[in-house]
Amino acid sequence: MIDQQLREVIRDVPDFPKPGIVFKDITPILKDTYLCNAILDNFMDRLQPDFIDVVAGIESRGFLFGLSLAQRLGKPFVPIRKQGKLPYHTVTQSYNLEYGEAIIEIHEDAFKRGSRVLVHDDLLATGGTVIAASQLIHKLGGTIAGYAFVISLDFLEGKKRLLDYSQQIFSLVSY
Repeated sequence: MIDQQLREVIRDVPDFPKPGIVFKDITPILKDTYLCNAILDNFMDRLQPDFIDVVAGIESRGFLFGLSLAQRLGKPFVPIRKQGKLPYHTVTQSYNLEYGEAIIEIHEDAFKRGSRVLVHDDLLATGGTVIAASQLIHKLGGTIAGYAFVISLDFLEGKKRLLDYSQQIFSLVSY
């Protein structure tokens, strides 16, 4: 099963980015083309392409599989980036982190009003960044078609916070 394969490859990095945190590093996955394709296959098995108009990936690890997933679905890909990284007119959303505040943005013409957007990121923790991304999508008149994550840290209860935006929340491995 995909979850066991991922557990064998995902690397724990203690005390990163700060003491007491065990970072789940997905970069070893990228060395294994079979596993990368298996990740995309598993997402495709769980998603309903007819209910998705656009895939949005959150900077930066959400770009790794987000673009490939969009291509497999035959849908456009939209990057959601940190403030100041997108070259055209943007819409911004601030949100709180455990160590401060951050701002993400999306191009104002990223998709048409009424679009159903699948949000992808590598990891769901507390859900703060993903909720900010969801708020950006709503500002542009989109709706959340669902969420797709490689990893979910279920003990941080981020999924509960996303239920107000969509019931469709998929992760391939949970801790």
